[in-house]
Amino acid sequence: MAVFAAMLLAFAWVNSPAVEIYDLIHHTPLSLQVGAVGLSKPLVDWINEGLMVFFFFAIGLEIKREVLVGDLASPRKIALPAIGALGGMLVPAAVYLLFNAGNPETQHGWAVPVATDIVLALAVLSVLGTRIPSTLKVFLMALAVFDDFGTLVIIALFYTEGLSLVSLALAAAGLVGLIGLNRLRVTHMTPYVLIGIFVWVAVLESGVHATIAGVLVAWTIPLSVRGRPMLSIVETGMRPWVAYGVVPVFAFFNSGIHLAGMSSAALIGPASLGAGFGLFIGKPLGVFGAAALAVVSGLGKLPPAITWLHLLGASLLAGVGFTISLFVAALAFDHPAALQGVTLSVIIASTLSAVTGLGVLTLAAESPQPAESEERSRR
Repeated sequence: MAVFAAMLLAFAWVNSPAVEIYDLIHHTPLSLQVGAVGLSKPLVDWINEGLMVFFFFAIGLEIKREVLVGDLASPRKIALPAIGALGGMLVPAAVYLLFNAGNPETQHGWAVPVATDIVLALAVLSVLGTRIPSTLKVFLMALAVFDDFGTLVIIALFYTEGLSLVSLALAAAGLVGLIGLNRLRVTHMTPYVLIGIFVWVAVLESGVHATIAGVLVAWTIPLSVRGRPMLSIVETGMRPWVAYGVVPVFAFFNSGIHLAGMSSAALIGPASLGAGFGLFIGKPLGVFGAAALAVVSGLGKLPPAITWLHLLGASLLAGVGFTISLFVAALAFDHPAALQGVTLSVIIASTLSAVTGLGVLTLAAESPQPAESEERSRR
């Protein structure tokens, strides 16, 4: 996959004699000037605060579609993944804080293990093809939608500093303009793009993390106009650019781990252990435990053809937190050594989650389904 290739390239590059070239590219200052107004940031910040807006824009489109016409449109359908997602956010955060209790330097990284990288999780799930019920993919996607929404709220509430009310007012004005385009049933994307850029700059200057602008703008895109599925068209057009462009570039700029400069303390430090165990242990424990409670209590029920073993496998895949976990880590940790330790921990935990999840789902695929077992017992 492009993401893994980008990650491996970055890892090999920073641990080679050409590491200075990587660092030079990584920190190259870039400026955008329009009249007296200008922005100047290192290239990595343009990636994390600019390019990643498109990633969150795609997430916003997916959330809106699922809520309005997809698998989250029915209250009965959303109960199980919603409750599972809640457990899958609370338990990993608790595991992280358990390792970092009383440590003010690392406690603020509690949100690193709370999100699922749905692209990679579904990629792992696709390995089994038709051997896995399609309803399991729907469950995992719905779970990730709630995960993503919760993570966005966390970023907005807990990783925001120095709010500017003027900039927030400008961003709100831009959103009103986008809503107006929606109400007028405008189908040309140019005005959406221009006003969307304005909203992004305003949010960037407001103190709220700029990627939130991507989700807000996505929710102003009309679902359909005169029978034309506008939101689906935009989402379909965005998907390959995000999957093969935005996410690999982000992975390349955020996976460069200097092994030579990494101490054992960073690898086994509380932040690294909290992030790793939060993803690999806390995430599946939270998802499976909360979903099981929902089924037992009657608040939710297992979708057709899904067994408890399927649910366990999907819960393990929820521990694949690569992209958003690294994104939150970059927000939470300023010190390079601490960030690299947490980054390596996230990569290891996500890999273990993928491997164990795939193993459990392979076992589930080989096990007789409930209908098959009943038929055999009759014979």
